[in-house]
Amino acid sequence: MLPGPARTLRAVCTRVAGVLLAAGEGSRFGRPKALVELDGLTLAERGVNLLRAGGANPILVVTGAAQVELSGTETVFNDEWRTGMGSSLRAALNALNDPAEARDHDPALPSDVGAAVVALADQPLVGPEAVARLIAAYRAGAGVAVACYEGNPRNPVLLPREHWPEVIASATGDQGARAFLRARPDLVTLIECGDTGRPDDIDTAADLERVAGSHRGSEPPP
Repeated sequence: MLPGPARTLRAVCTRVAGVLLAAGEGSRFGRPKALVELDGLTLAERGVNLLRAGGANPILVVTGAAQVELSGTETVFNDEWRTGMGSSLRAALNALNDPAEARDHDPALPSDVGAAVVALADQPLVGPEAVARLIAAYRAGAGVAVACYEGNPRNPVLLPREHWPEVIASATGDQGARAFLRARPDLVTLIECGDTGRPDDIDTAADLERVAGSHRGSEPPP
């Protein structure tokens, strides 16, 4: 943990960006999952709402197979989206690391982002409180913060800026930040989020039907 004055400075002076990885073509689903609707909102919209409600700002949406433009977000196009999730994570961190190199941003991305919370578009049952807990842990002095569910690490993941070069170097194929997390377990703080939601993946139409039932079942009665 950081000493008290450093924790205070981190809490006051650094932004935590939200990154939504939404570039895939959804080969098993049959179409890009970012555009799939769940109870009237696309999965991309739900992912953005998750990050925003959890306190992330700015919010980047990494696109590829499908065009996704959402109000109040910055779009980062990953022209290597076919190679997997790793290239999308690299694209987002590169855009945050050097805003001057981001071509399609108006206004320009802020330069005072100290960390990024990374979420996946196809996990709509993750709750905003998970994002909020990761940000709170980071501002209290934690290094890399990973949401876990009944002790099992999943998503979202918070990556402080000082580790982005290592994450970028190791993010290949569909691994995203997984290789970095496995190589540097000493940096990881697990944050229990099992009471805030579930990290269920939507890979097929059957998954969507199951998740839709779970989502409606979690809503309070009218």
